Amino acid sequence: MNKDASNTIISEIRKDLTNQANPNTRKQNQHYFKEEIQHYGLKMVAINAISKMYFKIIKEESKKDIFILCEKLWQSGYLEEGIIACRFSYKLRKEYEPCDFSIFEKWISKYINNWATCDTFCNKTMGDFLIQYPDYIKELKRFAKSENQWLRRAAAVSLIIPARKGLFLEDIFEIADILLLDKEDLVQKGYGWMLKVTSQTYEKEVIEYIVEHKALMPRTALRYAVEKMPKKLKDLAMDKQKPI
Repeated sequence: MNKDASNTIISEIRKDLTNQANPNTRKQNQHYFKEEIQHYGLKMVAINAISKMYFKIIKEESKKDIFILCEKLWQSGYLEEGIIACRFSYKLRKEYEPCDFSIFEKWISKYINNWATCDTFCNKTMGDFLIQYPDYIKELKRFAKSENQWLRRAAAVSLIIPARKGLFLEDIFEIADILLLDKEDLVQKGYGWMLKVTSQTYEKEVIEYIVEHKALMPRTALRYAVEKMPKKLKDLAMDKQKPI
């Protein structure tokens, strides 16, 4: 794909996003974020439809060229364009290679600035990449120590899909250890979510982990982690005065 063709695709995507933008949706969407976000004002179903339509146009292009399109979308800073970039990169999951990791890390550290794009990208693209290349789990432990809160959240939410498959239990607990006392509520929610999903396969191991750490674990993380547990276990976990 030459530069002119790439710019045309980007322009057409932005034209469709602008034409379908709704002021009421724009106002409503901001309520879901504590930080100010740049967005057109579309519901997710509309964003997904635009993404699907344009991927049909570009699907025969090389992975390199599609990643260049993703980069341009990320650079805009707009929520909807970031979501479309997430959709495009996930469509290429059968073509992932180890060298793609540095690109994915760049997108998280440089462009992601809200939970919606973080979770969409990490659940799908990063989650699938890690299932294919599990050696890169060690990089998530580096993410978990970053000053960038989105890399720290990514360390946890990139493991949501693998956790649903019963994978990487020891690594999940290691990442939870690193994030245990994190001050950012979105990071707390991220690792709490990771533990919650893990508990659906490893309930005994997760409740033992939570009880061992519950005196230190922030209540936000704790509530997320035990959400799917039976009431008896949930009550024991939430009561910091009671041993199990």
